[in-house]
Amino acid sequence: MTPPASLSPAPNPPDDDDDKDDYMSMAIAEPSKQEKETSIQRRARKQREAEIKARTKPKAEREADEAAAREAGLATKLDPSNKGAQMMAKLGFKGGALGKANSDARTEPINVLVKEDRGGIGLDSEKKRKVREDMEHEAKRVKAEEGDYRERVRREREEKRIERQIIGAQKVAERLDTEAEEAVHTGIDEYEGVAGEHEGSIDGLSHNGNANGVSTKAQKKAKPLRSINLLWRGVARHRAERERENRMRYDLHQSLSRLPTYDDPDEDKEYKQAFGKEEEEVEEEDLELDEFNMLDPIERLNRLVMYLREAHRYCFWCKFQYPDTSMEGCPGITEEDHD
Repeated sequence: MTPPASLSPAPNPPDDDDDKDDYMSMAIAEPSKQEKETSIQRRARKQREAEIKARTKPKAEREADEAAAREAGLATKLDPSNKGAQMMAKLGFKGGALGKANSDARTEPINVLVKEDRGGIGLDSEKKRKVREDMEHEAKRVKAEEGDYRERVRREREEKRIERQIIGAQKVAERLDTEAEEAVHTGIDEYEGVAGEHEGSIDGLSHNGNANGVSTKAQKKAKPLRSINLLWRGVARHRAERERENRMRYDLHQSLSRLPTYDDPDEDKEYKQAFGKEEEEVEEEDLELDEFNMLDPIERLNRLVMYLREAHRYCFWCKFQYPDTSMEGCPGITEEDHD
């Protein structure tokens, strides 16, 4: 049942607002007509294009462009319209590998190796060979230097050990020579004891002095260095230089009222000697000692060992002084004999 016409809703009147422009919108329409290029814009455009054409690319950029173009060309298959492809098609080429059908046949073109230098074809292999030889030579040199270093360290350690043995032998020779001199000064026979006929003259002597009351240490100090045995003269010289330095250092610290270099003309010689102000002069040059020190360490040690055996019947390796010259019980002269 349809409603009566008087009760049906009336149609909406047309909306006139849709036809009107929306002036509140922010959208701006593009102009339909293209503006004409002015002379100033045309001049600027041509200037930019000229600068781009005149720009010289750096070498790295040119090489990159060439490599990209080459790779793109190698990756592109032959176009059927290509003249070479047409000639190959007339000869029977239908694609794939050249020659007989074989799974192992090459289907890709040979890679292109661009040569950028002026060297010959075999120059690269020659360079590789030289580099390989240089590396082998360097490895051998490093290995040889390592062996030389170990040998040098071993030799230096051996020389230091021999120098320590030389100093020990010199001290032993000095002690034995000093004891022999003390025995002579005190009238004591070094090997047989006190002689009975000299007992009366020896009773007032001490082991470290003589009849005048002068100590053996003072005698050793007063003895000129050149008169000392050459084999252990170096030890005595080193001790004299060290004592001189210690005495000068002591005088420097003990001087309160005046400098150590001050020399009082009224001060007598005995006073200077008593307070250690009169320095003992050490001979600056000793050519004989320098020549001895220039010898090979083994040669110096052998001379000291033989001197101790012949003069004092003392074996440096046994660390023992034998009662007679036969030195019975000593295994030998060298250090290897005592191992």
